[in-house]
Amino acid sequence: MKFKYAAGITPLDRDELDGLKPGHIATQGQLDEWESANIAKARIWLFHKAKHRTCLTIDFIKLLHKKMFNETWKWAGCFRKTEKNIGIDPCEIPVALKNLLDDVVYQIENAIYPIEEIACRFHHRLVWIHPFSNGNGRHARMMADVLLVQNFKPSFTWGAHKRETSKSHIRKQYIDALRQADKGDYTKLLVFVRM
Repeated sequence: MKFKYAAGITPLDRDELDGLKPGHIATQGQLDEWESANIAKARIWLFHKAKHRTCLTIDFIKLLHKKMFNETWKWAGCFRKTEKNIGIDPCEIPVALKNLLDDVVYQIENAIYPIEEIACRFHHRLVWIHPFSNGNGRHARMMADVLLVQNFKPSFTWGAHKRETSKSHIRKQYIDALRQADKGDYTKLLVFVRM
């Protein structure tokens, strides 16, 4: 089984691919469809069934990833063990996440930025750390959304209002906004999250 990866998607190595649970998946389209169904169930759990005291713990980060991909990947909810084309060294992931979570708690408690900007910055740093082998962008978007909801704000739209625009164009805008944020400029990302 060989998958074609769109721009900005981190390729999986052989061991990670061997962790695919459903045996019938042979194409990227089938994988995308299966993962989407798995994520939809996680969204229901996250926003309708479960009540969470806070999303700002490492355990919650792992639990949400597991819920999003538990029917797809054996390693769902486990931090990656290999280097990727994006992200920090795998052995640094727990410390980087702890620092990120501490920063976000401090930013909220001290109103350093508006909550929407805190969620946007949180999303960006979570993607940049890239804790998992797959699904980091989707996971980080859902983490930002739950942070907003827990702070009595609506979820981001993540380009959903641009229905007339192709998925690839929306993805390009998202990747461009993340790259701009890598340079410390969150302007494009703050616009994109509400498009």
